[in-house]
Amino acid sequence: EVLFEQMQIPSGKKTKTGFSTSAEILEELAPAYPIVEYILQWRELTKLRSTYVESLPKLINPRTGRIHTSLNQAVTSTGRLSSSEPNLQNIPVRTDIGREIRKAFIASGGNLLLSADYSQIELRILAHVTGDPELVRAFENGEDIHAHTASTLFGVDESQVTPEMRRSAKTVNFAVIYGMTDYGLARALGIPTHEAREFIERYFQKFPGVRKFIDETIEQARRNGFVTTPVMGRRRYIKDINSSNRNVRGFAERAAVNMPIQGAAADIIKIAMINIHNAQKDGRLAAKMVLQVHDELVFEVPKDKVEESAHIVKKFMEDACTLSVPVVVDVKAGANWADMMPVS
Repeated sequence: EVLFEQMQIPSGKKTKTGFSTSAEILEELAPAYPIVEYILQWRELTKLRSTYVESLPKLINPRTGRIHTSLNQAVTSTGRLSSSEPNLQNIPVRTDIGREIRKAFIASGGNLLLSADYSQIELRILAHVTGDPELVRAFENGEDIHAHTASTLFGVDESQVTPEMRRSAKTVNFAVIYGMTDYGLARALGIPTHEAREFIERYFQKFPGVRKFIDETIEQARRNGFVTTPVMGRRRYIKDINSSNRNVRGFAERAAVNMPIQGAAADIIKIAMINIHNAQKDGRLAAKMVLQVHDELVFEVPKDKVEESAHIVKKFMEDACTLSVPVVVDVKAGANWADMMPVS
């Protein structure tokens, strides 16, 4: 009522109950109308308060004094583990205020938390499965893949890539994996659709192997009815891949392209977890695995065993599979999940 009736802010979307105030709509309006930015901030703070600040303390186990999540093996279609009651895989990390929530997650006694995170594993798997020479070369040379893509998209030298350009390139890199349309990319970047289309075209000119992989994967899914992960050969059946409904078929095609990559990332970290667990059982590793968040493993480790544990965990994670490009794991440690420093 305030935004669209009293203030007469134009809105293109109406629902049965009135004008839509979805995040999508409000994010489009925010640059031009400061009040909308305040509403979005209020929503973020309200969500943090209700979902985490007020809820998490109620979930503390009275016997252990800790929060215990359930990790589910067979919920996601890609094979990734999911977390429930509470979901600890969506604890915020991208915003400063969200990261404050992570400070509540602390190690017990004289221990520290140790976090080991696969660096850009999905893009490395993409380089492996596509064999694209330019993508493979960038990873082999240890280049910043997002800056590398940005220089192509914006036609500048890598030394001239700004943080804003890099952010846009990062969105494009992942848009390709998730099969985002030019319209979806335009919304994500806040640019016209024709510009997003040009970005995607430039990307495929730079990395033609990726285009070939996408086309061949969709064709294989149409022919076989399923796709497989490159690491373990695990199948996912894509039931709507030949649907006559264009939207339904488009969703199935995006799932077909994404699954081998996300599914391989899931396979790799599960292999690493099994090997790390065995090392814990036979006393080779002092760290205790306490959480998995997609491409990250979190451990609790005695302070005097941090460097030794970091070295062992890093080796097990990097050796979990062999790709045609280097597999890199970044390890950090700290007293809480927010304030962590790299461990060499």
